[in-house]
Amino acid sequence: MTAATDAQLITRSRQEPEAFGLLFDRHVAVVHAFAQRRIGRDLAEEVTAETFARAFEARGRYDAGFEDARPWLLGIASNLLRRHWRTERRRLDAYARAVHHERPHAAPDVDGAALRAVARLPRREREVLLLAAWADLGYAEIARALELPVGTVRSRLSRARARLGTDPSLEPSHAVATEVSHA
Repeated sequence: MTAATDAQLITRSRQEPEAFGLLFDRHVAVVHAFAQRRIGRDLAEEVTAETFARAFEARGRYDAGFEDARPWLLGIASNLLRRHWRTERRRLDAYARAVHHERPHAAPDVDGAALRAVARLPRREREVLLLAAWADLGYAEIARALELPVGTVRSRLSRARARLGTDPSLEPSHAVATEVSHA
């Protein structure tokens, strides 16, 4: 028997709320990892819990035409993370300093410089970029997560890449993954 899709679990959870637990089990690690990289372990647990609480409340409005709920969940998490943008910026700056201290003789400090540059991006561009690099979402998934047109996602990601000096021919999930993913 084939495993139920996320959409099937959400639909089923409307009558059987415990079915939502399977969706939670399937995606909690991804949501938590995304939040933790952006704002730290302590706040990530809070954001993860709130993400799933809000998703449970909104499950009646979920568009079952989308089998994968990961972009939807990460969109909820991104909305919650907007409240913590100062924390996120400080964390990215701290990552950059830590990279510099771990490799003080590395020339040049590409990783630290990239992290500082990401921290300085406008929030809207940073959000798109981090969903691509840290959550490994494609254009359409980012558009779903942030409730934006795909063209807006493409233009924001393009602007972020231009500001960071990354190769625009790279796919979204690889735009800055090499510079940012090990932070």
